[in-house]
Amino acid sequence: MILTRTPFRVSFFGGGTDYPTWYMAHGGAFLSMAINKYCYISMRRLPPFFEHSHRIVYSLVENVKSIDQIKHPVVREVLKWKGETRGLEIHHDGDLPARSGLGSSSSFSVGFIKALYAFRGQLIDKKELASQAIYTERDLLQETVGIQDQIAAAFGGLNWVEIEMNGDYRVNPLILTKKIQAAFESHLLLCFTGLSRFASEVAEQKVANLINRQHELKEMQSMVVAGAELLIGGDFEGFGRLLDESWQLKRSLAHSVSNDTIDDFYNIAKINGAWGGKLLGAGGGGFMLFIAPPSAQLRIKQALPEAIFVPISMDSDGSRVAMYQPDEVE
Repeated sequence: MILTRTPFRVSFFGGGTDYPTWYMAHGGAFLSMAINKYCYISMRRLPPFFEHSHRIVYSLVENVKSIDQIKHPVVREVLKWKGETRGLEIHHDGDLPARSGLGSSSSFSVGFIKALYAFRGQLIDKKELASQAIYTERDLLQETVGIQDQIAAAFGGLNWVEIEMNGDYRVNPLILTKKIQAAFESHLLLCFTGLSRFASEVAEQKVANLINRQHELKEMQSMVVAGAELLIGGDFEGFGRLLDESWQLKRSLAHSVSNDTIDDFYNIAKINGAWGGKLLGAGGGGFMLFIAPPSAQLRIKQALPEAIFVPISMDSDGSRVAMYQPDEVE
């Protein structure tokens, strides 16, 4: 039995510059943080007493006789790609809902590949793990995805990532003192809007519009270093106000990024003391992140009674094997 634990993430600056349409012409950069909310994937040999050969349990339960019959696209395509022929039982659980802007799809891809390697008794380093998840989503599944979510899930931590025009990237961990990290976490306010969406559908509209929004993307990319410097210096108000500027630019990338409900959430939070924030992920729904002084957070929560607020802190591990129990007989 193998159990992997892979973090979700919150993104701050540079989202959109991690799509190949952009970085192959301009390079890219983003600042994001893995959080202590997780995707869990367990994997074990399926006992040979059933008519089916594979059992996959997530929002659906699949009992199938061949890999080609598996409906879950990541499970099906990765097992085919890796040539795994043994019967498997695979379970997926998550701390937070899918399609909500926290990179959950990529956390699944990263965690599943990590589990398969561990199941085979093999190691895989963080960069190769992220790269294989990117290949799975972009090439095997032909999805419109960037590379931010897979990197955040594989590496963990708070990172400033630079992307070369050839697609290579450097992960620069942002080292905060314990005092500044704890203070920063106390200024984070994560809330669920109740709306969900398929990120790839929103992303397609954004990517198609990138050529018409070069000024906005370049500004958003320039904010990555500025945001990192503000965090290191403990200027959370400046960080929040810069995030507000970035959100206004992001809203202009496509009509589907925001809507009246999201705009209302955001404006109510600002009126009640938030310095800034953003809708996480591609847009269209999901979680919103606000930067707000602790003294204003109760007021914000009371002003948004329909929202679900989730306390978060930084995850430093990235995707990891949480339990490894080898089969007694192979």
